[in-house]
Amino acid sequence: MSQQINLFNPVFLKQQKLFSLKAMLQGLVLILLVSSVFYGYAVYQVSELSRQSEESTVRFNAEQARVSQYSAEFSPQQANQLLEAEISQLEKQEAESRKTIDALRSGAVGNTAGFSEYMRAFARQARTGLWLTGFHIAGDAAQISLSGATTAPESVPAYIQRLGREGIMQGKSFSDLNMQAATTTTKGVVEFTLNSAPDKGGAP
Repeated sequence: MSQQINLFNPVFLKQQKLFSLKAMLQGLVLILLVSSVFYGYAVYQVSELSRQSEESTVRFNAEQARVSQYSAEFSPQQANQLLEAEISQLEKQEAESRKTIDALRSGAVGNTAGFSEYMRAFARQARTGLWLTGFHIAGDAAQISLSGATTAPESVPAYIQRLGREGIMQGKSFSDLNMQAATTTTKGVVEFTLNSAPDKGGAP
């Protein structure tokens, strides 16, 4: 008969340390990393909230200023001031218009009848074979220039004489007559220009 003797003693086993220095350091690093991430996110959130708060404050101030401006523009007192200013401006314009009308009626600004009577006189004395191509009346008709064309050059002096008999042309005469062959392809056409002499009733 044999007997086995167990010489193993658990005391001599290598004991595993659950909280070794390395494990504690790794845990501390992990905690620091998590804390840093959380702190960074919290800082970002606070920054965003601050920015949104500032933007809201700016918008609020702008809207408040706009409301104040609208209130000032459309207040009864401001409306009355604008209406009075507009009435004053209209009265000023009316007074200036009356002065202009009075000056025109008094003849202080020269010719008040316009130039339509000159145009009618030019048209009345035109004859077949003679036509006007342009005219220029300076100021109060102190200087008149006519340009035209004719197929009968000898009719131009007669046209000038007929114009002299028009009432609107009394006291005026043409002192400069230029005639030349037309530059167009039409044969036998002569172009002419007339320039009036100074008004006989004017100053020498």
